[in-house]
Amino acid sequence: MDAQLHSRYNPEAEAVRYIDSLNLNASTECFILIKPGLGYMIPVLQERFKHSRIISLHAENFSSQEDALKFLESEVPEEMSRISIIEWRPSLEFYKERYVNLLSAAVEFLKRKDAETRTLAAFGKRWIRNFFKNLAILDNVILYRKSEIPVIITGSGPSLEQALPIIRMMQNNCLIIASSSSVLSLAHAGIKPDIITAYDGGSWALKHIYPFFREKEDSFLAVNLCAALPSQCAGVPKLIINDGSFWQSIVLHELSLPSVIITQKGTVTAVSTELAMLLSTGNIYIAGMDLSVSDIRSHTKPYAFDYLFFEAANRFEPAYNKNYIRSSLIKQGGSMDIYAAWFKNQKKIWPNRIYSLTESNLTTNKDLTTSIFNEADLSEFLQDKIKNQKDKVIKNCFSTAKVSQDMSLIKKKALNILLSAIKDQKYSQNLKNELTALLFPGEKNIETQEIENTLCGIVNE
Repeated sequence: MDAQLHSRYNPEAEAVRYIDSLNLNASTECFILIKPGLGYMIPVLQERFKHSRIISLHAENFSSQEDALKFLESEVPEEMSRISIIEWRPSLEFYKERYVNLLSAAVEFLKRKDAETRTLAAFGKRWIRNFFKNLAILDNVILYRKSEIPVIITGSGPSLEQALPIIRMMQNNCLIIASSSSVLSLAHAGIKPDIITAYDGGSWALKHIYPFFREKEDSFLAVNLCAALPSQCAGVPKLIINDGSFWQSIVLHELSLPSVIITQKGTVTAVSTELAMLLSTGNIYIAGMDLSVSDIRSHTKPYAFDYLFFEAANRFEPAYNKNYIRSSLIKQGGSMDIYAAWFKNQKKIWPNRIYSLTESNLTTNKDLTTSIFNEADLSEFLQDKIKNQKDKVIKNCFSTAKVSQDMSLIKKKALNILLSAIKDQKYSQNLKNELTALLFPGEKNIETQEIENTLCGIVNE
């Protein structure tokens, strides 16, 4: 096999010529090698890119594409964004489908990494600003213990409208976890969610949460503190979602604030699904998670941003045209494809109790939504409940605890925790890497003092 995978006479020279032919960028931080044979390329790369990370994917080491993807997620540092894939094409003849799976995993990883990098560049500093701002309005936190109640999760895709009648019928017997963008549509249908998840850091996300205050009653928020939250949320109990980042974990731990760890998923529906698995052992039913754009409609009706299109519409640019442009941009962005691929991979390791409330004969997205999660049997769904027990479950499984910290000082306490930790050799490098990516996207080797000054400026704004 060696004689056919590499030159029989001088494989080292062959590797040099091949690397030369690729015209690799000198700023590349990480190389992902797809089945590099006996590794003759590796010394060449090590010599020319002394500070770059080199990761080899060998078909023998992975039983599936998902395993290779997990390996890359664990091996490529989060702060690295300039990554290149190098294939050794002669291996394709020997490993065929396994080679293709490795390449697909690497490409999928780069798509996610690119989306993550763009998000960090746009929101990094805003996330940290939101975190400190939200600490200052943190009055009560939610504690929980797991129940057996069925859970309904609502996203804001157009297919939510099809599920509203059945959700309304079941709302007194299921725990309803609603993404903030679906709250207006639920309220319009007379449905009151029990938990509203907020994870978006953009200021526009506030408009999704405002309908919550009209009839909040016993509902509470499940939030990452980096999300954009209106000041009216001060008195609303919150279940804190820690995204698993080192800097968040340190602050929440030192302030003795209870939280659940759910790593960033890119879409709030994924966060809600993992939250549902933490809160209940019952079946989980998803509605409004379309993972695609249907015609010119990107969201359910009514939707918090609808008025923006209608207010700006005129005879030269009607609202339908604006909706068409928006849906086209969403399709071009590719985020829906990334989310769909993630859900397909994740479904294999999630428990077999997650169902779609979307009926395949009523949706144009059946190739995505209902192909990932089995379609719920509605007759079975109506029986899958803890009849007349919802109030009891909420009363016994959720409790509110007063935050013991002085709210006027909590921001400064959190700042001092980070400033002390970044000086500690045990934490310094990890914290610098995370905070640099958030505060100075795309930049490297930022001095500790500059990070500290930026944090102080944010807290004192």
